[in-house]
Amino acid sequence: MKMEKHRVAQGKLAYVKGTQRPDVPCILCCVAEGDPRVEDLTVYRRGAVLVTLNLYPFNPGHVMVVPLRHVEDYRDLTPPEAMEMHHMQRLTLNVLEKVYQPGGFNVGYNLGRSSGASIAHLHLQVVPRYATELGFYDIFSDSRALVESPRESMSKLKGAFAAAAPGFFDREG
Repeated sequence: MKMEKHRVAQGKLAYVKGTQRPDVPCILCCVAEGDPRVEDLTVYRRGAVLVTLNLYPFNPGHVMVVPLRHVEDYRDLTPPEAMEMHHMQRLTLNVLEKVYQPGGFNVGYNLGRSSGASIAHLHLQVVPRYATELGFYDIFSDSRALVESPRESMSKLKGAFAAAAPGFFDREG
């Protein structure tokens, strides 16, 4: 007999429905602009791109790489923006590897209305994955234990990005 479990991200449904979402046109544009109406979980910013923690993380270190310009489709990025997104993705993977030592990563974009994205502004999800993700609590309580808050992740990652970034973008490839 196969048992399927559904995980609950507390507060996420109200956020997706818009009942607990800040009343702003685009949350990620507000993050990029430093608008005080939204919580800013930015851990690094360079050029036309920033890295911010996901407010509803799947795992510790779950971040989003975001272009500062409001773009809804990857194909609408300028070539320099696409290159910056690529370089920031590489830096992000290096930083997360150093800070969290995950067993792997899920990396990707949700493009289009049916993709599952709750924010139209283009963002690359980077989710560290671990061999030991599910524990006793997760299996028997029908919920997920978040072992680190986004604010704790933020304090770890800000320093790690600052340390890793000097010279990173000067490398070839």
